[in-house]
Amino acid sequence: MHFRDSKRKVDYVLAYHYRKCFARHPPGAGSPELTHGSASLALVSNGGTGKGRAEPQRQDGDHHAPQEHPGVEVIELGPLDALEEEKRLQREEYERNLVEAGLEIEKDPENKSQGLSFVRIHAPWQVLSREAELLKIKMPTKKMYEITEEGGILKTLNEIWCKLTEPLQPQVPQQGNTNMKSLSYPFSREKIYLYNIKDKDTFFDNATRSRIVREILKRTSTKARNSMGIGTLIASNVYDAAYPLHDGEYEGQNDDMNERKLLYREWARYGVFYKFQPIDLIRKYFGEKIGLYFAWLGLYTEFLIPSSVVGIIVFLYGCITIESDIPSKEMCDQRNTFTMCPLCDKFCDYWNLSSACATAQASHLFDNPATVLFSIFMALWATMFLEQWKRLQMRLSYFWDLTGLEEEEEHPRPEYETKLLQKKLKNKNFTTENSNEEEKKKLTWSDRMPGYAANLGLILFMIMLTFSAVFGVIVYRITTAAALSFSTNETTRSNVRVTVTATAVIINLVVILILDEIYGAVAKWLTEIEVPKTEKTFEERLILKAFLLKFVNSYAPIFYVAFFKGRFVGRPGHYVYVFDGYRMEECAPGGCLMELCIQLSIIMLGKQLIQNNLFEIGIPKLKKLFRKLKDERTEPKEMDTNQSKDPQQWDLDYILEPFTGLTPEYMEMIIQFGFVTLFVASFPLAPLFALLNNIIEVRLDAKKFVTELRRPDTVRAKDIGIWYNILSGIGKLSVIINAFVIAVTSDFIPRLMYQYAYSQNGTMHGFINHTLSYFNVSHLKAGTQPENSPFAQDVIFCRFKDYREPPWSQNQYEFSKQYWAVLSARLAFVILFQNLVMFLSVLVDWMIPDIPKDISEQIKKEKSVLIDFFLKEEHEKLKLIESFIARDKKKHKSGTKGERIRAASFCQFNQSRKGSFASFSSQHTEV
Repeated sequence: MHFRDSKRKVDYVLAYHYRKCFARHPPGAGSPELTHGSASLALVSNGGTGKGRAEPQRQDGDHHAPQEHPGVEVIELGPLDALEEEKRLQREEYERNLVEAGLEIEKDPENKSQGLSFVRIHAPWQVLSREAELLKIKMPTKKMYEITEEGGILKTLNEIWCKLTEPLQPQVPQQGNTNMKSLSYPFSREKIYLYNIKDKDTFFDNATRSRIVREILKRTSTKARNSMGIGTLIASNVYDAAYPLHDGEYEGQNDDMNERKLLYREWARYGVFYKFQPIDLIRKYFGEKIGLYFAWLGLYTEFLIPSSVVGIIVFLYGCITIESDIPSKEMCDQRNTFTMCPLCDKFCDYWNLSSACATAQASHLFDNPATVLFSIFMALWATMFLEQWKRLQMRLSYFWDLTGLEEEEEHPRPEYETKLLQKKLKNKNFTTENSNEEEKKKLTWSDRMPGYAANLGLILFMIMLTFSAVFGVIVYRITTAAALSFSTNETTRSNVRVTVTATAVIINLVVILILDEIYGAVAKWLTEIEVPKTEKTFEERLILKAFLLKFVNSYAPIFYVAFFKGRFVGRPGHYVYVFDGYRMEECAPGGCLMELCIQLSIIMLGKQLIQNNLFEIGIPKLKKLFRKLKDERTEPKEMDTNQSKDPQQWDLDYILEPFTGLTPEYMEMIIQFGFVTLFVASFPLAPLFALLNNIIEVRLDAKKFVTELRRPDTVRAKDIGIWYNILSGIGKLSVIINAFVIAVTSDFIPRLMYQYAYSQNGTMHGFINHTLSYFNVSHLKAGTQPENSPFAQDVIFCRFKDYREPPWSQNQYEFSKQYWAVLSARLAFVILFQNLVMFLSVLVDWMIPDIPKDISEQIKKEKSVLIDFFLKEEHEKLKLIESFIARDKKKHKSGTKGERIRAASFCQFNQSRKGSFASFSSQHTEV
């Protein structure tokens, strides 16, 4: 963790691979590499050319510059060596610039012909204090003030809650008195007396130190290739990696306890899944952005508990009332001989509705009146969750000193600067007098036009690809169902629907998983060709593209089953055919809701189990193994005498996986949030499965961050950014989708209409007969009648599920009045449900303030305390100066000597550029 002197702390590490394999030729000797022109370099053996760096050779034969010095050996470099030499010179220049910026560096000796080397960076106090002032980093002052707690019943309830949850609290040392808070203020060297600086080495914690160094690395440039900062150098493979160090090992009993080990023991193990997260320690170690992610994930997981309980109650209600459900009993009654029309042409026979008894009973578990109430509850739950997150976010902002956080000026991305450089070079060649100078300094809309066109075209293509995959599965279902219907095996024929549904859903899941990985890579590539200026813009555009593609991919099969399957089938005698002889598939006799439930559950559980867990555990381990094997293969087996036997922390951290951002973590949770809210009317157990997954997910992510990934750079953030808007959008969309699922997919509206409009005694008796229309079998098209039917001669009319006029009516097979009445009721329900739920959501939003009352009062109090503290300190400072002036006046008679004393007095208070504040700080403290 330190330099070789064991005193200076390693704040940041740069890693690079080097190779020292040069072809040597005596002066004047011919070299085959010279034919490569600009690919070959000539170096003077004492270190370089006159300009201090390698210069390309020209093909015109002018090779005399290095040979002007007699007796100096010339080293001719091949193309590969020339590239390595250029990288070495860039590294040297960059490291010189870092030293000029005030950083201290320590390098490993390059003892082998090729291998891995590290540059360790330390930021001294002068650099830390300067950069902390520039970045306006808030630091705790000497002033402590009491946090006023809410009194009365809320305080009592809070105390009871703390006692009850004491076993669930992580064993993490608290920072002093929890009722007291340090007054924080942006660091200022002029007001250094405000801060409680006991030790300059520990005043800035490791995360802050690494953040400061990262800022210097990002803005330090080199002349070679116009590289702007460490990002460009890593992109051009000058350096392999740049990362801050972890605080030591996370395992081992004898080592000193560090924050990483503490996080592992109390947070990043599956054995502590029941404990709360130590959010403050996570924020301190990983930074605010990652701290906010885990705080959001924790709150989301907690909120899934009540929704899971209500979902289980709704499911149990369906189980309990299944015996008393009249429509299910009518379907299962063997005495009701509803002879149904064939499910396919020629090979399918007439069948009895009572054979679908099991499907009807299973449908009731999810299609019952409680489901409607659960949908309303989940819409309000989503609003409550978002409101509670806003409150928690404000609370964390206050305690983490983020309330006055300004948007930091971001450095342009290396790709943006490269594109801008290419534009400038192009403009130099085709310069015009009327060219706009402002347009030369940035990329305009016209520069990005090819990227935007490619984005639009490829995104539309990907969406069409998703729809094609869904259509392919539909064709598979239709053809497989027809093929299985031809089977001579009675068991196979009777289980056609179950077999087709199960296999089709598994195929859907596999397609979704494959396309998800492809869409992630495509979204990243599309964002890169747009060339966004900053990392924040890049991240937002990437998130929007990836979410759009993954949203369509994940939910397209479910949308099909919910709203399209069985809607365009036609009727007996006039069916809709996909191909010649293949009819569009119909819903099960109990309705499509059961199939929607199966589809949703398998895709949701499959994505969570395979993608979120197996991929997340397995892929980093495979990458780590691959990188280790690659390093072992490329590095020669040479003994390094200077290297210690025990690997250092920078060696251990280099082996870990680089941190690539929080987008994948958020994305999987947002897609899950969609499964929980969008189609919850069809699957009340979705919140329960999400809860079980998230209990594992929290610890899985924690373990990954602590043990599998290099330590991320700490990033300050006030909120979760664009993800909140996506969550809010999903919440509003869920109201609309659930309204249509209840109205269109379920039988809730037809049952209500029958009970209150068509039933003779106000009960559900006769509902099944009411929903089935008659068809005269003699009207079947020639060649579509069942072949070898044992009772075809006895069947005159068959039944099918629809509201149509009977064959004996004047308008036979036209939609009946009941159809239009039910359709009107469905649309009326959608409008009523949406408006009611939206109104309740707005009401909940209005009733719950975004900023907790105690936090808003604390923020006001902090401002007044800050002003009082400033005035008091300035008053003390003024009194101290006046006392020195008074003392100087008494000694005025001593003449010149007195003047010198006075000058010396004032020197302690006036800051000089080279001076220190130590003497002033100590004297002021004594006063």
